[in-house]
Amino acid sequence: MIKCVILDDELLAISYLKLLCEQIENVEVVKAFNDPKIFLNEIDHIDCNLCILDIEMPGMTGLQVAELISDSKKIIFTTAYKEYAAEAFDLNVVDYVRKPIKKERLIQAFEKAKELVETPPKKAFIEWNTNIGKTVIFTEQIAYIKTSEIDSRDKDITLNDGTTIVLKNLNFKNLLEMLPAKDFAQVNKKEIIALASIKVFSTNEIISTISTEDHNFLKLQIGEAYKSSLMELFGK
Repeated sequence: MIKCVILDDELLAISYLKLLCEQIENVEVVKAFNDPKIFLNEIDHIDCNLCILDIEMPGMTGLQVAELISDSKKIIFTTAYKEYAAEAFDLNVVDYVRKPIKKERLIQAFEKAKELVETPPKKAFIEWNTNIGKTVIFTEQIAYIKTSEIDSRDKDITLNDGTTIVLKNLNFKNLLEMLPAKDFAQVNKKEIIALASIKVFSTNEIISTISTEDHNFLKLQIGEAYKSSLMELFGK
């Protein structure tokens, strides 16, 4: 269920938007505001997961409001002015819907929002048994992961500072489910790389930023089964 709050300085626009929302399954309008300041005073105390914000409002724009709440709420912008589109998407909002709003277009925006609301974000850390006991590892510190050469059930993690930690008895499938998908990619059957650790990418090989013992950079061969997903990650 999408529970949304509407912010628009025009009462007629609010009434029309509420009417459209009532016709869409699994969407509930919890509250509506026509004043950005009152909206900001109350939004943290309202049970909702989406805000529909008009951009052009007197005193404070929807863009300014979004900057203050985008960390906690998903946002759909509505506006009659197309020139705001680039700024809107810079804020990583769900969608940008032009006025006059059509029901079909609003449904598309809610479908996007539904996927984001129902998919919980991956934790910024993983917690697992390691060679130094039960350990919390922050994912932003992970540079590279490979299957252990000593025991294939274990995984060797290389951190950004070169430290190595061994995850005990964990397969790649479960490990990938713990990691933020946007930040990591499996390269072949035995290796996962943090995208931030990739220096050069070709159809067959990745050159990383990770130094090796012979003072070169670690190179990874891309497995055939992983090429297409890697290409998608890089928009190829």
